[in-house]
Amino acid sequence: MPSPENTYALILAGGSGTRFWPLSRNDKPKQLLDLFGDGTLLTQTINRLAGLVPLENILILTNALQFDAVCQIASMLPAENIFAEPAKRDTAPAVALGIGLIAARNPNAVMMVLPSDQLIKDHHAYQAVMKDALKCAEYSDGLVTIGIRPTWPCPSYGYIERGDRACIPGTDFQHPPYEVKRFREKPSIEVAEEFLNAGGFSWNAGMFVWSLQTVIKQLASHTPQLAEFISELRKSNDLLATIDAQFPNLTPLSIDYALMEKADRVLNIEATFDWDDVGSWVSIAKYLADEGNNNLANQAISQIDSQNNIIFNATNNTHIALLGVDDLIVVKTNDALLIANRHQADAIKKLSDILPKNLL
Repeated sequence: MPSPENTYALILAGGSGTRFWPLSRNDKPKQLLDLFGDGTLLTQTINRLAGLVPLENILILTNALQFDAVCQIASMLPAENIFAEPAKRDTAPAVALGIGLIAARNPNAVMMVLPSDQLIKDHHAYQAVMKDALKCAEYSDGLVTIGIRPTWPCPSYGYIERGDRACIPGTDFQHPPYEVKRFREKPSIEVAEEFLNAGGFSWNAGMFVWSLQTVIKQLASHTPQLAEFISELRKSNDLLATIDAQFPNLTPLSIDYALMEKADRVLNIEATFDWDDVGSWVSIAKYLADEGNNNLANQAISQIDSQNNIIFNATNNTHIALLGVDDLIVVKTNDALLIANRHQADAIKKLSDILPKNLL
């Protein structure tokens, strides 16, 4: 794998986390919350890179609203490694910005692109996979993506369809890479079942690894606007001024559409570590204590004739009691109370369209 001085990580930490209202707000979304008592998801993302990526080579992209909170949480990093995007432009421009920032520091870098809001507990297994991904990116002309082995026919994830095992001379892998046939959009549950039964499909976890030389070449071929932006960053004498002037003019695109689905060669390594994107309150419920009758809660509750409820109490001065209710999500903060049907957990984000602005 590349030497430590040539190993970089770009952490994307600008999401809104609207599915976790009222605990999550615009200035403090999911990745900035301590949901499990183990530190924020962003803190955990940084910590599991220990020994793999030097702290001075970890960069974070966020937005202006969350910048101060990110700086406080990521205080172990150099202050100049945390950047706020001047406008919301989806993941492709964000990743291009990160590539440009790293290229301006070290044109020989091999970098990882990592979400900040995923739960991964087995750091040893995680680093073993990422070491192989870094080695694969260093020794091949491919863009490497980490896939998650599907455990059920989930219609909410994109899928990666694998082909033959990749031939990369001169190196061995504990976790072998495979050629990617194609990326598949979020399927219907019937199509997802077909993927699961067929085998050879992974969930797309949004984790990518590549050498700067390879990714810049691919962007120049498939998304020249982003390649030109990176070039401007590499030769800029004032990075922040260049970002402020040019970033808002970039076309909003996802990194999958702008690059991964079009690239000449994409390789996939399937993860052997635990993974949870913690996408809703239902996901969080798996890590809460059972208070009886499958009522899952982060604090003690009282309940009679109630079952299958999810309760998250973020206050220290409120006790929650349930009587004769089933299948609810109840979330209490100091200034808001959510009561929702647990079967509509993914629709909680729609509340952001009607809530008072001071509660967003």
